[in-house]
Amino acid sequence: MMNVLPPYSPLSRPFYRLPTLTVARELLGARLVRRLDNGSQLVGKIVETEAYIGEEDPACHAARGRTPRTAIMYGPPGYAYIYFTYGMHYCLNAVTEREGFPAAVLIRAVEPLEGLEAMREFYGRPHVSRLTNGPGKLCRAFGLDKSLNGADLCGDILFIAAGEPVLEKDLAVTPRIGVRAGREYLWRFCLKNNPFVSR
Repeated sequence: MMNVLPPYSPLSRPFYRLPTLTVARELLGARLVRRLDNGSQLVGKIVETEAYIGEEDPACHAARGRTPRTAIMYGPPGYAYIYFTYGMHYCLNAVTEREGFPAAVLIRAVEPLEGLEAMREFYGRPHVSRLTNGPGKLCRAFGLDKSLNGADLCGDILFIAAGEPVLEKDLAVTPRIGVRAGREYLWRFCLKNNPFVSR
């Protein structure tokens, strides 16, 4: 019998052209989907995001202007910006807003929904509660690295699909994690009481 994948469809390019804070908020509850070469897929519900907006944001990678590393942030919206940090972790971002303006949403955590065994294989079989509760962890569990930097999030390999809407009562808005400059900005969004939100 042929393996038929659930019909997830990528969010449209116009969605990523919206203001970055809107995208960061609306991505909660959406599905991060990674299609694998063997025909299977990994799926997680996005439960935590952070916004990084322009050269005036001191915590944004573009605060020092355009560089080879940040060039993707200045490109058209709806593409993946994947970078390596602390010499050990990859982080996944969705580029937002108009071309020429550097902004992106960091996907900080997801709740695993499909492909759990494959995620464990990528990661090294940790307990499920520690599998995707952080930006570096989710990239490891989804097998994401620099080879997918610049991937079209409106394509069919790595993309974000619509999920259930999140009610305001279930939403928490806080300062971003792990930044000093720009900590006053309440640009982190997460689902209250979800066990996969990073600690």
